[in-house]
Amino acid sequence: MRVSWGWHGVRRIGFVVAVLAVQAAAASAQDAAPDTIRAGRFDFGKMWTFENAPAQYFTEEYGFAADSAWFARARMAALRIPGCSAAFVSPNGLVATNHHCVRGRVAAVSHPGEDLLDNGFFATSLERERPIPGYYADQLIAAQDVSDEVFAATDAAAPDSRDLARTTVLQQIEARLRSAYAGLGNQLLVQIVPLYQGGRYSAYVFRRFTDIRLVAAAELQLGFFGGDPDNFTYPRHALDFAFLRVYGDDGKPYATRDYFRWGSAGVQQGDAIFLIGNPGPTSRLNTMAQLEYQRDLLVPGMVGYLDRRLRAMHAFYAEDPATGDAMDLRNRMFGLSNSLKATAGRLDGLRTPEIMARKRDAERQLRAAIAADPKLGAEYGDLFDRIAALQAPKRETFPVLTATQGMTSRSAASGFEQRVRAVGAHLLDGTPAADVIVAASQPAALERALLTIRMEELRLHLGADHPLTREALGDRTPAEAAAALLTGSMLGDSARLATALAGGALPPGDPGVALAREIELAYRETVAASGPIDDEERRLAADLGRARFSVYGTAVAPDASSSPRITDGRVLPYAFNGTLAPVYTTFYGMYGLNASHGQDSEWALPDRWRTPPPGLDLATPLNFISTADSYGGNSGSPAFTTDLQLVGFNFDRNIDGMSRAFIYLPDPGRNVMVDVRAIEAALDHVYDLDRIVREVRTGRLFATEQEADRAR
Repeated sequence: MRVSWGWHGVRRIGFVVAVLAVQAAAASAQDAAPDTIRAGRFDFGKMWTFENAPAQYFTEEYGFAADSAWFARARMAALRIPGCSAAFVSPNGLVATNHHCVRGRVAAVSHPGEDLLDNGFFATSLERERPIPGYYADQLIAAQDVSDEVFAATDAAAPDSRDLARTTVLQQIEARLRSAYAGLGNQLLVQIVPLYQGGRYSAYVFRRFTDIRLVAAAELQLGFFGGDPDNFTYPRHALDFAFLRVYGDDGKPYATRDYFRWGSAGVQQGDAIFLIGNPGPTSRLNTMAQLEYQRDLLVPGMVGYLDRRLRAMHAFYAEDPATGDAMDLRNRMFGLSNSLKATAGRLDGLRTPEIMARKRDAERQLRAAIAADPKLGAEYGDLFDRIAALQAPKRETFPVLTATQGMTSRSAASGFEQRVRAVGAHLLDGTPAADVIVAASQPAALERALLTIRMEELRLHLGADHPLTREALGDRTPAEAAAALLTGSMLGDSARLATALAGGALPPGDPGVALAREIELAYRETVAASGPIDDEERRLAADLGRARFSVYGTAVAPDASSSPRITDGRVLPYAFNGTLAPVYTTFYGMYGLNASHGQDSEWALPDRWRTPPPGLDLATPLNFISTADSYGGNSGSPAFTTDLQLVGFNFDRNIDGMSRAFIYLPDPGRNVMVDVRAIEAALDHVYDLDRIVREVRTGRLFATEQEADRAR
């Protein structure tokens, strides 16, 4: 039985009325009894694939001809770059994305004596565009659903041979596509991605460009204006943009017909908006039993891990900011804070009864649809119960896994912890440990604080009487145990440990060495026990994915998987803090925040911005929002209109969008974009990069600023 949700939708009505209606519906849902709450049509999201493009839905919802040619033009103009998304914005290989997507590369191409992160980079000529070593950009050439071919091979194989059959058929598909697209030469990249948790398979053919050069990047303080306090919030005022250029094998700017035209007119409230990007993995198709495991154990464990370490780092930085700056601690803290906000928001959603009631109703509907079809019921009817049964043994393995999580993290763990895991692996199987040992050096006070946290977590998650806890703490407090290990073990001194390793002898009586062995043994035993459980859960989830697709088809979008997606929404305000968030912010707001918080804050302005430059209209839209379904990996995603006019680049979500890990709720969730009107104004009136302004406006390539000036 196939349930059709149809593609009709709410028409373009008075948008303030529409917003108020959504708010009223949300308030009503909060007051409703959980068993009366129903799943929404798009709870599983709107991260559509190109091989199953939602042409009819887009056409009916937004009133334009969303045909195959439209999708092809949009797809070919979009790009994937490491960790992010981007887009061609001229016929001359010019590419735009977010500043934070290339932040590390800006630092990497800086010459001695330069500080391009703080001061920005603006190539005033083609010859000054700087090559980025080891960088690439991928263009999606073709996308194919290859599920029938995969399942024909795996279904015909014996149960214990299906993994091998799957590997074989995937290799055959890749070989066929490599032959079909051999004309791409060494630019060819083929990836086959499981969707619907393995319920479908799609093959993607990319053209990979490897000569990428930096053209322009805003100052870090503008690209990340508001810093950590404003991260995952709205209203925002971040000029988060950068330009790159793709060069061809001939060393010249790459000529392409596929690019987004620059939409200098921008967008207005109520306009339709589309994004193309590569959102990272979500868990929207998980069962209720899986989500409850996340809610009860997994996500709280992650929140606690991040929160405790972030507090310790903040305390250390407050005591010794000079050392903190020398070790780039603020950047590490930002990374942890970013993860903490996202994870805490996810936990808040999992603990919201109304949200979980919607998920429960969606599962009820799918169970009923499967049961109503005799064939589906016979084959898949017990999947939910079998997946639920696996959560009990997962809960049993959780304490050791969470007590030892993140010990190898160079951003969050103490050097002692990293050496514990490295030495443990060395003791058990001879794995070289020297590289980790040398890298894991931290100031003594921070080292002690982080190791104390680990001692606390062993007792918290395992209990005082667990063998690991006894080995680590004995009868001491966590702080006493940490201090004793740091002073009494060679693992507290990387140089001493390196010498011992070089000599081939680690004394078994050393307390750190003994602890390393016990932790590694416990970790490996637990992973060995949980591995088969995880494998079985993946197999059952894949079967459930096939059942779900049999019921709903492409009306339900697959979970994000870092593969290319297109999503849709509208530019709409939303209610927050007792008022209404506007659809866009302006440079006025940026200057207002700077005046309110001061120059010694996260809202500081670079020197060239402190006084508004002549010609800069402070009413120019800076950031704007929409209901489009974005997630991590959508940074740099081009935002465009029905006529393929580029109007912005996605760079964030608001805090209400954190639950998108497992459910898409358009209200009050919003994605946040930098407006092309602000980018153009900054290039024109602040950075004086006329050749790029002229290029995005006209499509013409200008080798120098003087050439662009002469063409006016």
